[in-house]
Amino acid sequence: MEKMKFQKITLFSGVMLALNSLIGSGWLFGAGTAAKVAGPAAILSWILGAIIIISIALTYVELGAMFPESGGMSRYAQYSHGPFLGFIAAWANWISLITLVPMEAVASVQYMSSWPWAWANWTHHFMKNGNITTPGLLVVFAFMLVFTLINFWSVKLMTRFTNLISIFKILLPTLTIVMLIVAGFHPSNFGHSVTTFMPYGSRSIFEAAAISGIIMSYDAFQTVINMGGEMINPHKNIVRGVLISMIITAVIYIMLQVAFIGAIDPNLLAQKGWHGINYTSPFADIAILLGMNWLAILLYMDAFVSPFGTGVAFVATASRALAAMTHTGHLPQWLGRLERHYMIPRFAMVVDLILAVVMVSLFRNWSLLATVITGSTLIAYLTGPVTVMSLRKMNANLKRPFHPRFMSWLAPFAFVLTSLSIYWTMWPTTVQVIGVILLGLPIYLYYEIKYRHASGLRDLRNSYWMLAYLVFISIISYIGSEGFGGKDWLKYPWDFVVIIICSLGFYRWAVASRMKEIDPAAERVNAKVKMPEKDQ
Repeated sequence: MEKMKFQKITLFSGVMLALNSLIGSGWLFGAGTAAKVAGPAAILSWILGAIIIISIALTYVELGAMFPESGGMSRYAQYSHGPFLGFIAAWANWISLITLVPMEAVASVQYMSSWPWAWANWTHHFMKNGNITTPGLLVVFAFMLVFTLINFWSVKLMTRFTNLISIFKILLPTLTIVMLIVAGFHPSNFGHSVTTFMPYGSRSIFEAAAISGIIMSYDAFQTVINMGGEMINPHKNIVRGVLISMIITAVIYIMLQVAFIGAIDPNLLAQKGWHGINYTSPFADIAILLGMNWLAILLYMDAFVSPFGTGVAFVATASRALAAMTHTGHLPQWLGRLERHYMIPRFAMVVDLILAVVMVSLFRNWSLLATVITGSTLIAYLTGPVTVMSLRKMNANLKRPFHPRFMSWLAPFAFVLTSLSIYWTMWPTTVQVIGVILLGLPIYLYYEIKYRHASGLRDLRNSYWMLAYLVFISIISYIGSEGFGGKDWLKYPWDFVVIIICSLGFYRWAVASRMKEIDPAAERVNAKVKMPEKDQ
C-alpha cells in the first residue's frame, strides 16, 4: 500500500503536468512563424489546430477512461485490431515522444545562444547556421540528463517540479498577451476585408498549421492519458484533465497570436509585408521595440524555462509508453520493469535517454525534429477514432465512464482531420516519417516468429488498411499541390477533396477490420474501472 502514496497523481497535478507538456517551445516560435506564412489569418490556423487535436483527444479520452493504465495510448489499438496494428501505433507514438525530449532541449539552447547580456557571450557559440554546434550539443545532453534525473526519483518529485514550472508557464504568456495589447496594439494590422485579413489565400491557413509547429504545440494531451493508471479517480480525472488543459492551452495560444499580430509596427508591414516579418525571438524582440526591457528579460528566461519544463514532462510520458509496449511481447520484458519503491520504469527512461542522444546527434535542428514529431504522432493518432468505434461495436457492455453520443460522427470527423494534417506535414516529410516507423517492423517480426512461431502473423489481416493507407498518403503527398511540397499534379483544393473522400473509405475499412473478440487484457483492465454512482 505504501507505494501507492508515491504514484497517485491528483487532478491538479495532472492538469499542471499536461500544461507543462503543452506550453513548451511552440508558443515561443509558433506565433512569429505562423504570421509570416499566413498574416492575420494565422489566428484561424491556431483555431483549426485546436479543433483538430481536441477532436482526436476526445476519442482517446473515452479510451483512457475505459482503460486507465500507465502508457495506455501504446496499447489501445491492440485491444481492437491485434498486436500488429498495436505495435505500429505504439511505435509511431513512442518515436514522437522520444524526439520531443531533445527538441525541447534544443529549443532551450537555441534561445540561450541569443541571450543579449554581456555575461552570456559564452552561449553565442551554441548555434551556427540554425544548427546546434558541438559545444551546444554537450549542453543539450546535460539538459536531457537533468530531465531524466528529475523523473528518476519518484512521481512525487516530478509532479512538484512540474506544478511549479507550469504555473510560471501559464502566467508569463498571459502577462505577455496583456502587455502587448496595452502597450502597442494596432487593429489595422488585421485588415479591413477578407483579402487583407487573408493576404496569401486560404491555403496559407493550412500551411501555417503544418510548418509553424501549431499542431505539434497542441498534441501533448496524451500526457494525462498515458499516466492514467497513476491518477486519483481516473474514471473522472482523465476526462477532466484532458479537457481543462486543452481549453486553457487553446485560449493562450490563440490570444498570443492576436497579441503578436496587433503589436507589429504598421510601417514595417507597409515596407516588407507579412512575409518580411522575421524575428529571431519574436515576443522578446517586440517587447524591446516597445521599450519593455523587463518583459524581454522575462521572455528570455521563459525561453529556457518552458522547453525545460516540457522536457521533464515528456521523459515521464515516453518512458511509460515504452514500458507499456513490452506487454505485447514484441520488446524485451526488462524494458517494462518497474522500480519497486517508486513504481517507475527506470530501464525505459535510460533507453529513451540513449536514443534521444542519438536522435539529436543526427538532427541538430529544431525544425527537423519538429517535423518528425508531427508526422509520427498523427499516424499514431489515426488509430484512436478507429479503435473507439470498433470497441463500441465489439462489446457495448464495457464500462465507459465517458460515453458521448456524438462519438459516432466525431470519430470519422477526427480521422479525416488527422489525414489532412498528415498531408500538411508536406512531402518528403511524410515518406521520411513513414520510413522511420517501418524501421520498427523487423523488431516486431523477430519477436513474433521467435515466440509465437509466426501464428500471430495472421493478425496482419486486421491491419491491411493501415499499410494501404500509408501507401495512399505517400502517393497523394507526392502528387499533391505545391504548397504542401508536392508536384502540383493534384491541385488545391482538389487534393483536399480526394483525401477527405478516401479517408472516409479507409475509416470504414478500418472499423470493419476489427477483431471478432476484444483482447482479454483489455477486459481485465476495464473490469477494475469504477463507474460514477449515477451510471451504475
